[in-house]
Amino acid sequence: MKTKKLHLGCGSKYIPGFLHCDLANYEHIDYKQDMRDLSIFEDNSIDLIYCCHALEYFDRHQVVLVLKEWFRVLKKGGILRLAVPDFEAIVKVYLKYQDLDHQGILGPLYGKWQNSNSEENLYHKTTWDLKSLTKVLKDLGFSDVQRYNIEDTIHKDYDDYSAAYVPHMDKENGILISLNIEAVK
Repeated sequence: MKTKKLHLGCGSKYIPGFLHCDLANYEHIDYKQDMRDLSIFEDNSIDLIYCCHALEYFDRHQVVLVLKEWFRVLKKGGILRLAVPDFEAIVKVYLKYQDLDHQGILGPLYGKWQNSNSEENLYHKTTWDLKSLTKVLKDLGFSDVQRYNIEDTIHKDYDDYSAAYVPHMDKENGILISLNIEAVK
């Protein structure tokens, strides 16, 4: 049986083997759908959900509702793989550079996304650290919550914010500012 993998909030990023779901207008989008509403998918029908730097556009109350919906469509044993700005790492960047205007601080904290369907700009509404996101996931019924290494994933060769380092792309000496976390239903 073929595994079903969803890439939610994918934007311009195409990963072969995934079903792509976003409100944006790109050719690779399989479902032009708000990621808060996955009613087009049956309960327990998805093996893997990957969402990279999109969850932070919802406030804490909305995040709980969004994650409940994602939990619903995941199969038992299915994996939720998230990447969000890592508040703890962003604080480390600030302490290292002592410059609020540094590229690794305000952008990851506040974000800005131009909605292609309207004139409205969207901004980040929340931020997370490992402890706070782990608690939310466990409270919703997820287990085995842990950090993941992007190099160990099937999407490791696709450049997205899960590999965001400060300084940019300095994987040896830089600070990873993405909290990469996965959980099991």
